[in-house]
Amino acid sequence: MSTETITRFAPSPTGHLHIGGARTALLCWAYAKGKGGRFLLRIEDTDQQRSSEASTRGILEDLAWLGIDWDEGPALEFGGKTLGGDPRGVGPFFQAQRLEIYNEYIRRLIEQGKAYPAFETPEELEAKRKEAIEAKVGYKYDRAALSIPQDERIARIDAGEDHVVRLLMPDEAITVHDQILGDVTVKPEEFDDFIIRKRDGFPTYHLAVTVDDALMGVTCVVRGQEHLINTPRHIAIQRALGFPTPEYGHLPLIFNQDGSKMSKRDKDKAAKKAVRDGKMEHSPISEIGHEDFAGWLKDKTRQLPADRLKELAGVLAIELPEIEVEDFRAAGYLPSAINNYLALLGWNPKTKNADGTDLEHFDIKYLAEHFDFRGVGSGPSKFDRVKLLSFNADAIAALSDDGFAHEWHAWATRHDAALAERFSLDDMKMLAPAVKTRCKTLRDGRKVVGFALLADDAVEFDGKAVHKAIIKGEGKGLELLEAFGKELGSLEAFDPDSIEEFVNAFAERHGVGMGKVAQPVRVAVTGVAVSPPLGQTLAILGRDSVVERIARCVEFAAGQSA
Repeated sequence: MSTETITRFAPSPTGHLHIGGARTALLCWAYAKGKGGRFLLRIEDTDQQRSSEASTRGILEDLAWLGIDWDEGPALEFGGKTLGGDPRGVGPFFQAQRLEIYNEYIRRLIEQGKAYPAFETPEELEAKRKEAIEAKVGYKYDRAALSIPQDERIARIDAGEDHVVRLLMPDEAITVHDQILGDVTVKPEEFDDFIIRKRDGFPTYHLAVTVDDALMGVTCVVRGQEHLINTPRHIAIQRALGFPTPEYGHLPLIFNQDGSKMSKRDKDKAAKKAVRDGKMEHSPISEIGHEDFAGWLKDKTRQLPADRLKELAGVLAIELPEIEVEDFRAAGYLPSAINNYLALLGWNPKTKNADGTDLEHFDIKYLAEHFDFRGVGSGPSKFDRVKLLSFNADAIAALSDDGFAHEWHAWATRHDAALAERFSLDDMKMLAPAVKTRCKTLRDGRKVVGFALLADDAVEFDGKAVHKAIIKGEGKGLELLEAFGKELGSLEAFDPDSIEEFVNAFAERHGVGMGKVAQPVRVAVTGVAVSPPLGQTLAILGRDSVVERIARCVEFAAGQSA
């Protein structure tokens, strides 16, 4: 076992990175970095039917976006940096590329009598399970394959006969020395001879993860408590192969506020509820046939593919709950806020602010310097979206205007093509002082400047706002608005400062206060009574759009007052 601290995160590339997986990766990273060690990334892609290159790429980019950089693992260019690599020569880091390594160790176990091939068909095993159920006893493999002589077993697998390989479990208790939960002991009668290589020739998770951890020098395994049931099996494999046992720390589970497990199924549940509430009997999406739609709606275990689910949510005009890192990215959360909140799900830094309150706001540098297992609780944590949103609002408020503009532009470029096409980075820098204060997420910025994304003839005027700002008071606002539109042509420079000066001068010439001019103009160009400062609002629209919208509003208001 290496004296250097080495942790690893080993996701399966079967979809986007779950927010719980991100919490695990973050704390693995922090534990290694705090001890001057290495954080390693490995891809567990032995499930060939569900694994995909697109999912792998998505997971890598999600981790990199969060700032969880890996010292070893698949290479990725992100943000001008190269992450990963294989400086110690312990790769490859994709399990599907390590089959020869696994087979070598499986063969060693077979030849030493510590594992054995079993040749029963799935149908034969299912019949035995049914017998156990009818007898009301728990099913365990009966070791029937061990009645076949060792030489014959090896000859049959060498001949290519279908089989699985099972580990011969020792008749002894196994104790997991967990850094969070303490000692957890499992008695021998709770084990069976579990499978370490499947019928398709691929190793199971248990064998592959144990071999990889040993050969890659992992000294500490940090993962969720759902894996605690697997750890005694992994220790059994380590002992059979003569591998050292790393430290283990099993993190508390993450639940929803109602106590249910936070799962990717939550999005499907939300869509089903919306369909039922709307009493929708037929699929609104052509790609989903009536029978498939009805079957999905009736079967709570059946889920729509992610792309169809997203399309359905768009048709239903509903927001699906954020579950994966990509969901939070698209919703406009900052990585610093997500990391800060995730670190507190089960961990207490045990540090006080100057006023005696618990420290809640910190960055990942602080996390790496202070994280240890003593601050991790054993009970489940509840994911509070309201609190996360508050963290994000604080993180946005702490940005400089220039920093906000860069974050907003980067978000729009990836998640809102219309917004990114309409506003350049320079435009967003101009708008940042007004937009930032109105945002809890980057996506909120669209609401603030949504008026500029509309065609001039698509602006809908709020009747109450028009009456209050333009019609009320014997139509004085209407007269000022019409005059403003006509005189605007004399303004040469159409930037925020020049526009503000023009509005001031116009108000003085007409003997009224600024508000008497600004509010009718604001309603005319946006349709509502609230917008960024008038100079910025008009500048971002451009002179032609402003003149066109004022003319439309004058016509609308005149019709309302007639």
